[in-house]
Amino acid sequence: MRTARTTSFIATQEHRRFSEFADAVRKHRYIGLCHGPAGVGKTLSARRYTHWHVVGKTLEEWGPRGSDQAKVNAHLAKSRAIFFTPTVSCSVQELRHDVPALIACAEICIDDHVRPHIQGQARIIDHTTRYIELLIVDEAERLSMTALEWLRDLFDRQGISLIFIGMPGIDKRMARYPQLFSRVGFSHHYRPLQEQELTFVLTRRWRDLGLSLDGADFTDAQAVAAIVRLTGGNFRLLHRLFVQIERIMRLNELTVITEDVVEAARSTLVIGVT
Repeated sequence: MRTARTTSFIATQEHRRFSEFADAVRKHRYIGLCHGPAGVGKTLSARRYTHWHVVGKTLEEWGPRGSDQAKVNAHLAKSRAIFFTPTVSCSVQELRHDVPALIACAEICIDDHVRPHIQGQARIIDHTTRYIELLIVDEAERLSMTALEWLRDLFDRQGISLIFIGMPGIDKRMARYPQLFSRVGFSHHYRPLQEQELTFVLTRRWRDLGLSLDGADFTDAQAVAAIVRLTGGNFRLLHRLFVQIERIMRLNELTVITEDVVEAARSTLVIGVT
């Protein structure tokens, strides 16, 4: 039995909707709000849209350039977007340092890709060209009113589109700040996986385990029903559950996912309200 590739990304319909939402925000130079329950995939979609799964660590830990720099530059040049997660109780001073530094690093990378440096020649950096078109801010609930106002000022002065990602109710919080909320052009509700999509995702998970999901098989149908009942279409819970399912099957040398296996996997998890 193969090891489960539970971290593989699945392009769900909600991810496509998020991408369309982000494209619209960037095209029309608006502020966008993305909200939804914890664990449905908001952060995963944002990181995928910005290619942060490739460039994030390199860019956030800006330092000596490694062998993957050309790939990082190409991904940034393609996305023209950056992903930022503020720390808990992020101060305005911290925001004013981290965000411009992240933008500057990204623009240097893009400039390297757009205007390749010829070895032996002096490198002239054009600070007047703005490459970054979109800033996605995750965990927006962490930001104070002053921090939000600073980001609004960044939006006004530099013309960088903004997306705030948060939990349900973030739109009501933003409505308390008229100057910011008046610039919100789009809002996207990120929903849990629906029935047909959940079946598609489960088929992929079965395949990752080297198995085949058969809708006509009673055992498979029972296992699927148990997973649907336990996760409610929550992407994060689904991932955590399958990590445990894979472990239980490996330890017990099983070749079939049954309802009992699902229940055993569930018993090892702490499943809270999502």
